[in-house]
Amino acid sequence: QVQLVESGGGLVQAGGSLRLSCAASGGTFRIYGMGWFRQAPGKEREFVAAITASGGVRFYADSMKGRFTISRDNAKNTVYLEMNSLKPEDTAVYYCARRIPSGSSWYDGNQYDYWGQGTQVTVSS
Repeated sequence: QVQLVESGGGLVQAGGSLRLSCAASGGTFRIYGMGWFRQAPGKEREFVAAITASGGVRFYADSMKGRFTISRDNAKNTVYLEMNSLKPEDTAVYYCARRIPSGSSWYDGNQYDYWGQGTQVTVSS
């Protein structure tokens, strides 16, 4: 059984930084692309970032480019999301997810099959 467990969320002031981690177990982590999504209260889930299995290619939502960095350590079965210059509008529950290998899109949450429980990120103004 695949499990994804996020950690690293919390309360931070605007302009601050956080590093989220997502530890995977129960599967062959290194062969799957991984993604981060977020959902704010009253809003739909949105794509944040994704990374290929090898870590060689990364994808970002336009509003996160230059502020967020996704990375992975296949030896530790972990994917990370480094978030800098945080804004109040970044407040959301952040989820990591495992991408279906034959998925047609990196940006569509329906192309991901396993999800973590989420970690809350709150940015105060």
